[in-house]
Amino acid sequence: MSPPEASPARKSGGTSDVGGRPTRRDAQRNREKLIATAQAAFAAADGPVALEAIARQAGVGIGTLYRHFPTRESLVDAVYASELADVTASVSALLAQHPADVAFRAWMGRYATFVATKHGMMETLRAGFAAGRIAPPSRERVTAAIAEFLERGAAAGVLRPDVDPDDVTAMLVGVFFAIAADAPREQVDRLLDLVCDALRPRGSGAAG
Repeated sequence: MSPPEASPARKSGGTSDVGGRPTRRDAQRNREKLIATAQAAFAAADGPVALEAIARQAGVGIGTLYRHFPTRESLVDAVYASELADVTASVSALLAQHPADVAFRAWMGRYATFVATKHGMMETLRAGFAAGRIAPPSRERVTAAIAEFLERGAAAGVLRPDVDPDDVTAMLVGVFFAIAADAPREQVDRLLDLVCDALRPRGSGAAG
């Protein structure tokens, strides 16, 4: 007797369970596709992007988007966190190449460039940070990176030893989100220079 015909779930390579629901692998694939699509849409837009448009471009229904990201803030934070990894991962390389104060200033410039590409999510980020709706882990990663610069700089005598890393994070957030999306880069650089100068030991000069 021939074996029974495979179930639809098995025929499809296990993409659905017996109830016709997506498997965990498919759900993860959809989540990654939504983040990548949102990342591109936010970077290209001059203002807020409709979630329906992101779902459509990702090839999924709006219900699938909301299952993964119940709010706009949760999607924005997922995009922010995924790209932030590249920024925070650069700390060790910069410290290996430069004195801590110079490395920190270079890192702040890289972070500013990262934020400047977020036109389509700027308002959501600003409002979310102000209201505490953006997930804390993203801020914690930035603060941990800053703490590494401060520790190395204090040990070398080029950065103050009495600074709370979270205070510096607050300063940077204030700089980035107080500036209009079309502010000249020269203004951003001047503000970052002021932040860096405030962190130098009193009486020290700027690094060359």
